[in-house]
Amino acid sequence: MKTFLKILLAAVLLVIAIKFSPVLFFLALAGLLAAVVLGAVGISLLAVLAAVVLAFAVALSPIWIPVLIVIGLVSLFRRDRSAPPVAA
Repeated sequence: MKTFLKILLAAVLLVIAIKFSPVLFFLALAGLLAAVVLGAVGISLLAVLAAVVLAFAVALSPIWIPVLIVIGLVSLFRRDRSAPPVAA
């Protein structure tokens, strides 16, 4: 008798799952649509952030380009103290 009840319960659950499948389908579709919209918003925000960073880099280039040149010249002409002196 237990086996019959288990089969009957499985059949009832299957009928309920089939009846609710269109609702679940539309809920899943709505979730995917929301994910697409949020993804598009996120990508556009990343593009705006990249544009702002690029604008700051261009606006501050009169400051950081000469600083980089000075740092490069100092490191070019600095003596390396860890290397042994070259014998002539």
